[in-house]
Amino acid sequence: MNTRVLLVTGASRGIGAATARLAAARGYDVCVNYHRDRGAADGIVREIEAAGGRAIAVAADVSVEADVVRVFETCDRELGTVQALVNNAGILDRQMRVDAMTAARIERIMAVNVVGSLLCAREAIRRMSTTHGGAGGAIVNVSSGAARWGSPGEYVDYAASKGAVDSMTLGLAREVAGEGIRVNAVRPGFTYTEIHALGGEPKRVDRVKSQVPMLRGAQPEEVAEAILWLLSDAASYTAGAIVDVAGGK
Repeated sequence: MNTRVLLVTGASRGIGAATARLAAARGYDVCVNYHRDRGAADGIVREIEAAGGRAIAVAADVSVEADVVRVFETCDRELGTVQALVNNAGILDRQMRVDAMTAARIERIMAVNVVGSLLCAREAIRRMSTTHGGAGGAIVNVSSGAARWGSPGEYVDYAASKGAVDSMTLGLAREVAGEGIRVNAVRPGFTYTEIHALGGEPKRVDRVKSQVPMLRGAQPEEVAEAILWLLSDAASYTAGAIVDVAGGK
């Protein structure tokens, strides 16, 4: 049985929650990070515990350095040293063109999606890297098909942030591959999660699914399967990969 400790950011709903559930079912002890919705995060923990797993919920805004340090330290203390990280926390804002965006909006999206991912990766590396006395580990970054498509007229800022996540994945993979850490990413396509409501169109996936060769949106669990494969020993020679889970789009 796999007893590694996994930290999933933004794990109270959507892809993060699906990843936490699936990881626990496969033997991971899971730290469920959330930002505001403690009830949802506690619900994920209860589900995992009811199935015989071990999990904790820890609040943190990943764009705040002190919060990131605290969530990793809490995980260390209550579950054990983090050996796997899923950088899933991400936000977007209302659909609009770039010429209508404020600096505050753009900065917040970059702070969470890019700075947050880098800060969490930093803390993971400090624990996993053999140069720091660690035993190795795996990091999976959650990007988006938007990084390839650009999301014109809707979320160019979000797409740009996910493009940065792709670049981070490639660079970081090469930086730490010789230190026992594998870094990869998944790039989900149109997926049925609550994030679309933040953009003002809860049923966006139903509107755009005709653009997908498979003619449907993804379920979060389908993305989680790819994440868990990249974390697993089955992907032991995979580093710097960005796996599209986008129905062929």
